[in-house]
Amino acid sequence: MVSSIIHHLYTWLRPSLVAIFYRNIPWALRWRLLVFQPAALLTYSIATIPCLLYRSYTVEYLHISPDRYVRALIFKAAGVGKGRALRPLHVNFHSGAFMGGLPEGHAYFDQLVSEQTGAVVVDVDYRVAPEHVFPAAIDDANATIKWLQENAEERWGADPTLMTTSGFSAGGNLAFAVTQQRSCQAPSPTAIKAIATFYAVIDFRLSPWEKPHADNMPKNDPAKIFLPLFDAYAAPARSKHFGDPRLSPVLSEKETLPERILLVVPGIDILVTEQTEFAERINKEDGEREVQRVEIWYEKDLFHGYLEGESPNSLANLSIKLSSS
Repeated sequence: MVSSIIHHLYTWLRPSLVAIFYRNIPWALRWRLLVFQPAALLTYSIATIPCLLYRSYTVEYLHISPDRYVRALIFKAAGVGKGRALRPLHVNFHSGAFMGGLPEGHAYFDQLVSEQTGAVVVDVDYRVAPEHVFPAAIDDANATIKWLQENAEERWGADPTLMTTSGFSAGGNLAFAVTQQRSCQAPSPTAIKAIATFYAVIDFRLSPWEKPHADNMPKNDPAKIFLPLFDAYAAPARSKHFGDPRLSPVLSEKETLPERILLVVPGIDILVTEQTEFAERINKEDGEREVQRVEIWYEKDLFHGYLEGESPNSLANLSIKLSSS
């Protein structure tokens, strides 16, 4: 309990701590981190305080490399999955614009997926900017997937040959990007079987202010001052890794992707175009199929991040949709 409180306090105050004590970031990011601190404190505390009072998961630190551990939440719904030799394995990557976020923000979603599907759900943390830029987050995600392929069966009775991924916003980028590992592609037995993402950023070839803005986007968005922070992960690597699908999964070849992909796309978002164009390209390249590989669940009047802090009932409806897809 004490260690959890210390961890959460650090997470809540991280923007200020990084701005004050971390040397190698420009002033343009430093002052924005300080301005962002109240929002981080509010949103992170709302997400984590209920989890301190009641947990539906266990916390583990996965030893993904000789010098690296990642924090993970493990959801294994009681009484679900009995009669199976092994449970399916689902991995979720949290949101946070690659500059923050925490797995607890999706605890309701993770628990409901475990209850609806019988899967062991693992929600993992990863390094974020501005201290850690590309490829730090995808390196952590790849190493975590590799660790799960090798250890999930013995550790939790989860089947690494029945692995699916999901992610929210920045986490959606990672849910796609991990498929660039050969062990996550068919015909490998441990190929990712399906992906579900929610308002995923999958094209970092453009900075946020260069992306197409729909007519229904707010004209005076107060969050605009934070756009350089939202680009801090990708900006230093953009020119060198412009064509790298680990940074911009929109460039992924269809052969590297699973057979089932669901994109949840709110209409009030700068990420609409990259997701819809990706879906159109992959489905066109697939040609005539009984079931299209990429399905879009479009929410015209909703906005980026609308599922963050959503009610359990709304998420229950969402998890039922996912389990039936």
